[in-house]
Amino acid sequence: MVLQSFRLDGKVAAISGATRGIGREMALALAEAGADVALLQRSVTQTEVKEEIERLGRKCVIIPCDMNDMEQVKAAVPSVVSEFGAIDILVNNAGIQRRSPSVDFPEADWDEVIQVNLKTVWILCQQAGRYMVPRGKGKIINTASLLSYQGGLTVPAYAAAKGGVAQLTKALSNEWAKHDVNVNAIVPGYIATDMNTALMEDPVRSKQILDRIPAGRWGNPEDFKGTVVFLASDASNYIHGHLLAVDGGWLGR
Repeated sequence: MVLQSFRLDGKVAAISGATRGIGREMALALAEAGADVALLQRSVTQTEVKEEIERLGRKCVIIPCDMNDMEQVKAAVPSVVSEFGAIDILVNNAGIQRRSPSVDFPEADWDEVIQVNLKTVWILCQQAGRYMVPRGKGKIINTASLLSYQGGLTVPAYAAAKGGVAQLTKALSNEWAKHDVNVNAIVPGYIATDMNTALMEDPVRSKQILDRIPAGRWGNPEDFKGTVVFLASDASNYIHGHLLAVDGGWLGR
């Protein structure tokens, strides 16, 4: 019977940043567990993930949501509710990266990283909260980072944004836990995705990273499927304000 608490049948999940990498695997996992899925994405012509979800027998709709367009961001959750009649799960996964020595870091890059990685997370959480809190149930899952804990190198805006995501997750949890709205975050370690291509192609830095990971390998997007289903399901009902690391043991080193 305990396995039933992990099922998402009859639930509606909305997820951003799901066209590839970690987000794609999380979107598929939510559908595999029984949820219908709204994909919040910039391009409505990228339909590969939508088609994969539909082949699983789940309803899937693309909601236009350019993270640089605040009107689309603010309209995303209401659009999901209008389309499906509900939103039970929100996964904030969209993110960008910009690298430069801090003394030369462009102000425009700073603004864009903070906008996409932090402000849009806040707005989407707020919009979802306005629906979930009065209903007395809901699951919000943010994507934090190892840089929610560590400063990193040449990524000051990303570190600032992901530190903010961690604290935002806790702040919202403090207010919404009593309404049975769970706000938690997933903390990816070093994962073999496009965002980390520069690191993986740097032989010195890549070796340094690999040598420090107790699991002895970079993570894969598939490593997040069970994690997102757990946090989206009834199995995690008493978990609030938690940052769950999927990092091969990095933070424990």
